[in-house]
Amino acid sequence: MAYDIKVVNTVRERHFKPTPRPEIWKDASDKDWNSWIWQQQKRVKTMEQLEKVIKVSEDEHQAFAASHEMFNMAITPYYASLMDPNDENCPIRLQSVPKGAELHIAPDDLEDPLGEERDMPVPGVTHRYPDRVLFYTTHNCAMYCRHCTRKRKVADPDSAASSKMLEDGLAYIEKTKSIRDVVISGGDALSNSDDRIEYILSRLRAMDHIEVFRIGTRNLVTLPQRITDDFCKMLKKYQPVFIHTHFNHPKECTQEAFDACARLADAGCVLNNQMVLLKGINDDAQIVKELNHKLLLMRVRPYYIFQCDMAQGISHFRTPVEKGLEIIQKLRGWTSGMAVPHYVIDAPGGGGKIPLLPNYLIKHEGKKWILRNYKGVEFTYMEP
Repeated sequence: MAYDIKVVNTVRERHFKPTPRPEIWKDASDKDWNSWIWQQQKRVKTMEQLEKVIKVSEDEHQAFAASHEMFNMAITPYYASLMDPNDENCPIRLQSVPKGAELHIAPDDLEDPLGEERDMPVPGVTHRYPDRVLFYTTHNCAMYCRHCTRKRKVADPDSAASSKMLEDGLAYIEKTKSIRDVVISGGDALSNSDDRIEYILSRLRAMDHIEVFRIGTRNLVTLPQRITDDFCKMLKKYQPVFIHTHFNHPKECTQEAFDACARLADAGCVLNNQMVLLKGINDDAQIVKELNHKLLLMRVRPYYIFQCDMAQGISHFRTPVEKGLEIIQKLRGWTSGMAVPHYVIDAPGGGGKIPLLPNYLIKHEGKKWILRNYKGVEFTYMEP
């Protein structure tokens, strides 16, 4: 039976809003606005452009001037349109516009917080876990998120993934038969051209020992126009393809994002979300629940909540670990398990992802296990 398109569109229209365009882009044609190339070319990179989109605060002015050489500002017109022009604490603005707090380097901050460079057998490939690797393919992103954990590389031309680096990485993956899973990352993997992505996918799919690959991208959030019909048609040839994306707040769940996710899901991709817990943005269980419910409507599985990394200049985004545990406790049992992601700390220095849970185990004596449920009621389970 064919889908009733009116029924399908009901979810889109009922739960997701289109993005209104600020005055600065009112004259842009729909063809331009819906072009990912145009969106990248017209990114907000200067204070003069930003002032035409929002009412810039004094802190934002000063932070831009002081931080621009260290970490550029670049915001797609689409994502900039989601910002509240009058609220400097808007969750979209906090993720995209420099703030004075990022100029502070805390004593515990690390340039390479996850020790990715340490575990590189060849440049561009981080091999930490037994059966999977991270494959660095570009230094570019559609938008430079202020909480980026790879500030040391993103937007830095010196860290660009050259053709030789790409070939050396593919050669390492091909000869290392223990690898079955490749995470294609960056920067943002979808900053690569369709041709370059297809070249990488075709090379990997030709290797007998590679079973799945994951594409790491925030373009679904910051540049949904990148998900074209041609791109999705290409992905169909290389399934199974997993897409790991990065929605942090319900405001990012728009009709445009819904459509981008729908194209990928219809192409056979499995979509997972990796939210970063950010102070003042999503450190609230109701916000996380709303986000995760919207993601499920978009056919995106809430996969991880990451504790914010110890990268340089982002300590103002970091919450107490207890906050993450509190959020999980307010999700588990109070909503469906599909809407409850894993809460993890990616251990500093390269220790890998460590899952954290509230304590549901009260006591263990011999074959008796005393447990509590989400309401705090205790139960006894007896082993046979």
